[in-house]
Amino acid sequence: MCGAEVTDRETAAWRVLQDVLDPEVPALSLVDLGIVRAVRLRETGVEVVLTPTYSGCPATEVISQSVVDALVAAGLGPVQITMQRAPAWTTDWISDDGRRKLREYGIAPPGPVDAAAGAPIRIVRKAAASLPIACPRCNSLNTERLSAFGSTACKALYRCIACREPFEHFKPI
Repeated sequence: MCGAEVTDRETAAWRVLQDVLDPEVPALSLVDLGIVRAVRLRETGVEVVLTPTYSGCPATEVISQSVVDALVAAGLGPVQITMQRAPAWTTDWISDDGRRKLREYGIAPPGPVDAAAGAPIRIVRKAAASLPIACPRCNSLNTERLSAFGSTACKALYRCIACREPFEHFKPI
């Protein structure tokens, strides 16, 4: 393969992956979410390196198959998936565009991870230490947490006092 062909194939693979949606938050692509770590061209096809949002993520197999299906359909196969679990995924890897898409979808995006706080993963935040979460619908900070868990373990359920709408907050991990 010549240099231009390699660049074109890699660019094409990234473009295809921009349209592969996360099965649990279908407002975000896998690239927006930051779980696609690398695309490597091989003599026989494409290797895609994925880092799941957490090691026990039940959507890992669906995500892998979605990547394979999309790249094969685009004529870029065969495809090899490599799971890279270290370094662990963090919500800091969500793109700015991904954060915008979360707000538009009605999920408050996570703030930055506080690495100085010790453990990198916190499923339940301490209420006293938490900053107010802005409502993704009206942007009010007058919100309250209803439950430490939403539709998945990585989200918490909130309600906006100002517009009275419930919403989920993607926890920073």
